[in-house]
Amino acid sequence: MPKFDTCFFERYAQITLCDLFGERYAGLVNLDRPDLQDINKGIGIEVTRAMEENKKAAQALLSEMAGNVHDVTSEAYKDIQSSGYAYGLHTGNWLGDKEYTYWQLALPLKRIIANKVRKVASGFYGEFETFGLYIFSKDDVSETQVKATIAFTRQLQRQHATRYSILFLSEIQTLYACNLRTGHFTTHPISPAKRKNYYNRALQAEF
Repeated sequence: MPKFDTCFFERYAQITLCDLFGERYAGLVNLDRPDLQDINKGIGIEVTRAMEENKKAAQALLSEMAGNVHDVTSEAYKDIQSSGYAYGLHTGNWLGDKEYTYWQLALPLKRIIANKVRKVASGFYGEFETFGLYIFSKDDVSETQVKATIAFTRQLQRQHATRYSILFLSEIQTLYACNLRTGHFTTHPISPAKRKNYYNRALQAEF
């Protein structure tokens, strides 16, 4: 069985933030509790995943294991098989064998946010000037859903002194950067070339 860890996704998030937002996140390092930290700037970012509770992930993995690769390039398929990771390649519908356990443990978006909000408020992630939450989503996210997610998170955090100030929602082709103080968000499309670059760099750090 492949080793299960989350370093690939934490590194992928770190690389994405540094590339899209530059100097602000250039000093992040992959530690624990929270997953990405910049002590000098007082930034702590927790990285997690969300997925609806259905059979989609299991069916995708079974299809891949059966060799049904009609909707993925041969190059990407080889990369998935050799590394065990698929996130960053093609359209995001495929799962690598190492990655499967990661998604299998995912909760629906609202539940994972509620869980993380409770933890940051309790001091579980320590003391930072700025807390961020980076969520990989296996499901498509519309702008309407982004707005609803921001409103939901702001409402949950309203009574807490320690809270997230920014939320990143990552579906494979788009990153939504949500300012939880103002309620606004920005949309950042991620091209296939960028995704492949993030994938390769995250793998280099992984192994």
